[in-house]
Amino acid sequence: QVQLVESGGGLVQPGGSLRLSCAASGWIQKYYNVGWFRQAPGKEREGVGCLNLSDGTSDYIDSTKGRFTISRDDTTNTVYLQMTLLRLEDTAIYYCAADWRVRKGDCSLVPGAYAAWGQGTQVTVSS
Repeated sequence: QVQLVESGGGLVQPGGSLRLSCAASGWIQKYYNVGWFRQAPGKEREGVGCLNLSDGTSDYIDSTKGRFTISRDDTTNTVYLQMTLLRLEDTAIYYCAADWRVRKGDCSLVPGAYAAWGQGTQVTVSS
């Protein structure tokens, strides 16, 4: 069973950048979907981006396209979320998630599609 640990959150000014890490144990590198999600106070958890590790397919919600990028390091079993041009509304707890149910050419931004979750890391964008 895969276990996930996020890190890299913190306080950043608007327009700044952060890189979140998701370190996995028990990782099957080529047969997982990985998603990044966030949840702000009083709001539902939403997907911000996902990556299909088997074929490299990625997807992002409109508000993060061009600003957020998911990448991977197979040597360390780590998936990253690089966030740039951060906005006040990006403030949330960020979670990574993984699931073995992979379809070619697809990854999911739906929380219910993921079985394994990390504990989350806080990102605060504030001046």
